[in-house]
Amino acid sequence: MKKNICRNKNYSNFALHFFQQSDNKKTMYAIVEIAGQQFKVSKDQEIYVHRLEGETGSAVNFDNVLLLDQDGKVTVGAPTINGVMIKAKIVEHLKGDKVLVFHKKRRKGYQKQTGHRQFLSKVWIEDILTGEAKTAKPETTKKARIKKETTDEVEVPKKSRASRTETENPAVTEFQNIEVKTDENPDLTAENKVE
Repeated sequence: MKKNICRNKNYSNFALHFFQQSDNKKTMYAIVEIAGQQFKVSKDQEIYVHRLEGETGSAVNFDNVLLLDQDGKVTVGAPTINGVMIKAKIVEHLKGDKVLVFHKKRRKGYQKQTGHRQFLSKVWIEDILTGEAKTAKPETTKKARIKKETTDEVEVPKKSRASRTETENPAVTEFQNIEVKTDENPDLTAENKVE
């Protein structure tokens, strides 16, 4: 046993006991993206996240798992890991502490103070589920359907500028068909001569 450096024996014994437990017991943890933020979560942990849709007591699953550590074996996703899901439960909805926002412009007499309280959800992490690979859901949004319909149409390849001839340009073909009226052309009558 290590020598007690602390004067308070109860604290030092607790600290030694805590560190010995943490060395022997390896817990599984994951880094997951929830409502635009990344959290390091493990089983039976409470976290505060931005307000989630859902009622108090409802079950929530998070599948944007970026990293998973299972007894020292680390799996990193690219960008997420397939087949891993965080099972959680919404405990309550609440507001965070008030944050004061103070604006001032010096020498101008301008001062403005507002307050902000963030809407939060308290979430209890029930379990980290690792299983078979998840099947990706096909996109069925309106934009995806329109994009698919437009790509199904036959595409006509565009001609490069070098391959175009002068006759393909409609403006050039109009001017090529015009007869120049001069005195050298005997077919023109006196009425059609241009002066």
